Amino acid sequence: MILDVPTSVGPGRLTIAAAAHPTAVLWLGHGAGGGIEAVDLAVLADRLPPLGVTVVRYEQPWRVAGKRVAARPATLDIAWRETAPRILELAAGLPLFVGGRSAGARVACRTASEVGAAGVVCLAFPLHPPGSPEKSRLQELLEPEVPVLVLQGTRDPFGSAETVAVEASSHDGVRVVPVPEADHGMRVAKSSGVTAADVRDLIAATVAGFVSVRALDHEEGAADGAGQP
Repeated sequence: MILDVPTSVGPGRLTIAAAAHPTAVLWLGHGAGGGIEAVDLAVLADRLPPLGVTVVRYEQPWRVAGKRVAARPATLDIAWRETAPRILELAAGLPLFVGGRSAGARVACRTASEVGAAGVVCLAFPLHPPGSPEKSRLQELLEPEVPVLVLQGTRDPFGSAETVAVEASSHDGVRVVPVPEADHGMRVAKSSGVTAADVRDLIAATVAGFVSVRALDHEEGAADGAGQP
């Protein structure tokens, strides 16, 4: 299902892969260099609904308008925030997880607390621009007050899995899972011994596990809270 959602910075678009019997909703944004067809976003939309997770991929207004240059971070956040009420309607009380790849992951981290997310899924988090480690975006990654899962390529020029893990090691809420031999686009060289199928399998299984465990924790916490006088 596809829904156009108006915002003050232009219409965005939701592409919904609905689970038949959903237990959670995962809302994902795309990066600055591509759209919702990115391999990591696509594999989650394909494989998680049969496991009970509805996956909603969000196209930012700049992308819907056919522009080639991404909007500024503040504008991305505005569109995301203004779309959140529609997502919460779709979730209908189910645990909501947010995330995305690259720039989309940054948006999700910056706004996680505002939308009441149960967890954040970061795919290829751009820790710093290539060749400029001094321009760190670590603080954005540490901003969510809920658990954060990072799937990061070991050859990502925006920050390798090892680099992200070391930088975020002081924050217990961030878990970094290396994607062997993958670059920022989750691509692997044929000579690496790792296949594209290996990457897709790792991403799908890791995110499915994270969402299922955190969704259960969220439901148990809600039930405990409801029982308080």
